[in-house]
Amino acid sequence: MEIQKIIKEMTLEEKAGLCSGLDFWHTKPVERLDVPSVMVSDGPHGLRKQDDRADHIGVNESIKAVCFPAGCATASSFDRELMTRLGDALAEECQAEGVGVILGPAINIKRSPLCGRNFEYLSEDPYLAGELAAAYTLAVQKKNIGVSLKHFAANNQEHRRMSSSSDIDERTLREIYLPPFEIAVKKAKPWTVMCSYNRINDVFSSENKWLNTDVLRDEWGFDGYVMTDWGAVADRVTGLKAGIELEMPASGGVHDREIVQAVKNGELDEKILDRACARILEINERYLKNAKSDVVWDKKAHNQLSAEIAEECMVLLKNENNTLPLEKNDSIAFIGEFAEKPRFQGGGSSHINCTETVSALDAVEGYANISYSKGFYIDGDDMDFSLMHEAVEAAQKAKVAVIFAGLPDFYESEGYDRKHMSLPECQNRLIEAVAAVNPNTVVVLHNGSPVSMPWINSVKAVLEAYLSGQAVGQAVIRLLFGDANPCGRLAESFPVKVEDNPSYLFFGGNKERTEYREGVFVGYRYYDKKKMEVLFPFGYGLSYTSYKYENLVIDKEQMNDTDSVKVSVDVKNTGTMTGKEVVQLYVCDLESTEIRPIRELKGFDKVELKPGEKTTVSFVLDKRAFAYYEMKINDWYVESGDFLIQIGSSSRDILLEKKIRVNSTKELPVHYDMNSIFMD
Repeated sequence: MEIQKIIKEMTLEEKAGLCSGLDFWHTKPVERLDVPSVMVSDGPHGLRKQDDRADHIGVNESIKAVCFPAGCATASSFDRELMTRLGDALAEECQAEGVGVILGPAINIKRSPLCGRNFEYLSEDPYLAGELAAAYTLAVQKKNIGVSLKHFAANNQEHRRMSSSSDIDERTLREIYLPPFEIAVKKAKPWTVMCSYNRINDVFSSENKWLNTDVLRDEWGFDGYVMTDWGAVADRVTGLKAGIELEMPASGGVHDREIVQAVKNGELDEKILDRACARILEINERYLKNAKSDVVWDKKAHNQLSAEIAEECMVLLKNENNTLPLEKNDSIAFIGEFAEKPRFQGGGSSHINCTETVSALDAVEGYANISYSKGFYIDGDDMDFSLMHEAVEAAQKAKVAVIFAGLPDFYESEGYDRKHMSLPECQNRLIEAVAAVNPNTVVVLHNGSPVSMPWINSVKAVLEAYLSGQAVGQAVIRLLFGDANPCGRLAESFPVKVEDNPSYLFFGGNKERTEYREGVFVGYRYYDKKKMEVLFPFGYGLSYTSYKYENLVIDKEQMNDTDSVKVSVDVKNTGTMTGKEVVQLYVCDLESTEIRPIRELKGFDKVELKPGEKTTVSFVLDKRAFAYYEMKINDWYVESGDFLIQIGSSSRDILLEKKIRVNSTKELPVHYDMNSIFMD
């Protein structure tokens, strides 16, 4: 395809038409010039391809596909290689189904536990979200399928997401909300980026030239096309000028005519339209020239991969007296309807029509001496006392009671936010009642975001399964019985109560705007700075084995901000079971003129170790690991001084640390206080 030649031969109307969808899921063809359409499709953790009755909120059915663990789960893997395996599998399904661009990953920051779409997002930490998104993107695009990073940017709530303004200072944007996109763009070069619905400081993302051109293209080097979220257009001509190439879905020709008229009356330079067409055609050509029509994907193999990924993501939050793993010859009561009908994905545009579903009851069949009591209904809040009585009786007779609890579908979904952090009251009361009669009570949680746990001191163990895909039951059973070792770590903090969250007073906002007054103090950056009690900290997770950290080495004691430093640490499995440990590196600025978090994640790696095995984990840190965004120079700045390089197993469990001095090579402009000069 000779793109520039084609553009020269296109009519003005054809150019305008190319910049909007043909229908809900296809780009518009130019049949006269043999320009075909390309299909795009949801989703980040499974293919949601719709043929007829298309929609973007998951109402109508899509083709059968494998539902892999959602973003809330995969982020807890802290595992780039796992994201590579996920991306590779999804790209294969896209190849087989004729999909050129898969919409995702969704990498908005988890500002509040109440955001209804948190189940789809990765983390409260921008570095973790960016690194995992980059690994996923590289894997998908290696097979010549594009991704669409979303939602650019600051889409951190569902309440009035089509109109609300996210009011954020630039330092906060640069340090928290933009870095996931920046990392993925620079490391993985995504084919497309999807703009968000909301406004940022009163400017719609779909009209924001600073965001979509000045930052995304000119600073970060993005060379694909930007598409709108479905229906995220306010002013199409302004959006085109701002760098929004493709409007999705089709506008019925309305916006095409607006573009044509704007060119004719001189409001829009036709060169801008030509540039947009070129960017769309270039990306479409990347897919079309490598499209494969003979790919057949193995549904059983992908289901098994989903189970293996789920094992790596679940987080063991509590395990008092080594209650887990369970013994297969013990009498065990499974309680809760989620054991039979697990919740393993969220609602909305990422909802997958699964090839199969494996519940805990399915997976445990023939595995152990299991009784089952429904306990509660998963589609409501009301207590059924007969079910509760039956469950308590079963718990009394068993050595161990395992309660499968979680959030119902209607508690969290695209389109609206949660009202609170609680499980349904019927579940909380059931957990307390069972724990009162059985001292060995275990809770397995199926939820897309943090929940409060008023019963945490009454139960012996808690396994956070998150929304772990269609093979969730297989993974849960292997972890409960010790056939696999838990190795997930929390990619978000679990506050004790929602009122502790730094955005609590301003989350949701009024109908016009939401103020991000907490600034850079999101998640653990806030809780750790305040030395506030949390239920479970960022990066936290238990294992059935133990690890020892030693021999922290940094290759220099002093460096300029133009240099880099190599950090290494030895990790040894000191337990009796093979396991995977997540080594986390944090950087702490010991004395800063600007208010900064106590520590920030700047490196992580996941290593597998057999009992007694030791390995060395290495990191390389550059200027950005020590810098903050300085508004006086509109750039990243390192203030000369001492920093701590800290190695830990969570943000609250720092095991080793060493000091390094970093010298700035850039001077800040001097601002004199004229009043003080005159007073002198």
